[in-house]
Amino acid sequence: MQTLNVNGKQIEADVPDDMPLLWVLRDVIGLTGTKFGCGISMCGACTVHVDGKAVRSCVTPVSSVSGKSVTTIEAVEHDPVGRRVQQAWRHIDVVQCGYCQSGQIMSATALLKETPQPSDQQIDAAMSGNICRCGTYARIRAAITLVANSKEAS
Repeated sequence: MQTLNVNGKQIEADVPDDMPLLWVLRDVIGLTGTKFGCGISMCGACTVHVDGKAVRSCVTPVSSVSGKSVTTIEAVEHDPVGRRVQQAWRHIDVVQCGYCQSGQIMSATALLKETPQPSDQQIDAAMSGNICRCGTYARIRAAITLVANSKEAS
């Protein structure tokens, strides 16, 4: 039995210790905003926050998040930076197919929380593990830059 703190709620999950967090979130808890992409931590579609850091949930054993705070795309709007990232995504019209965007938003939010005014190189480094099949990278960078340059940043 695993006791998890997901999006501010304590959740009991009767799952094996080595079950990937992604499958606990999607199949056991029913939070389907976090996506499966590759299963080997290469695409970023499964990105969530664990204690505020962006992690790939497809390779994270559920036992490793015991006692830690897990935030998914379903709750990122409750974070002021996450809310501004989502607003910038809509303003810049980042999304095409949308499949990767929950992971993109989670990575961007973690970056901006750690580095409120990142350089283009810092944005590229932080986002390099997130693949967008539609190629919206320029709009992703523009949205991150919009948040970083907003009066509410920092």
